[in-house]
Amino acid sequence: MNLSRNLLVGAALASLLLGGCTSKVTEKAQYSGFLPNYNNLQEVETQSGGTAMRWVSPSWNPNAYDTVVFNKLELYPAPKPDERVNQQTLTDIQNYMTSKAKASLGQKYRVVPASSSVTAGARSLIMRAAITGVTAENEGMKWYEVVPVAAVVGATQAATGHRDQDTTLFIEAEFVDAKSNQTVAKVVRKVFGTELKNESQMITAKDFKVAIDKLGSDFQAFLK
Repeated sequence: MNLSRNLLVGAALASLLLGGCTSKVTEKAQYSGFLPNYNNLQEVETQSGGTAMRWVSPSWNPNAYDTVVFNKLELYPAPKPDERVNQQTLTDIQNYMTSKAKASLGQKYRVVPASSSVTAGARSLIMRAAITGVTAENEGMKWYEVVPVAAVVGATQAATGHRDQDTTLFIEAEFVDAKSNQTVAKVVRKVFGTELKNESQMITAKDFKVAIDKLGSDFQAFLK
């Protein structure tokens, strides 16, 4: 049996073993390492009807702060654009998410780009956030492969044929109390964009616009 046939058979078996509904939350194997730790995360339903893995300190009080240090969402790990997700798409998603996050934060806090910009006497939070993956998953299947900040389709293409695919965006973020340097809230989120017709269709920032807008609404609700 040659290598290509081995890959084909392996993919077919994997799709049978892992078949089922696509997970609504980021699985542990997909955690990027951006957060210092992933302890105590619990699945919660967001205001928009989405699902997230979240931990909030018992002492968390969004009204206890007046300033947030936040520059932009990072791309973590280093971007690896390919034929499905080019650098322009990654940049567009990064810029759009950053602008939405700043708009949400700005409704309640003074937003500054660095700790050096915090005024004396301010009660500040540091927000760290990153886009940790952009992928396309075969619709209705749990077989997928995530390469950080890239979209790929594995050997299952040959086994499953041309299928509709769900576009998926992975985000990780935390709030750190600037005075104590302790994490007071953290979240790992997986959101779905538009449906692609097949594994050859390019992924663009437009595919995630509605999903990112919903994230913004959830973020505002969390800060109230």
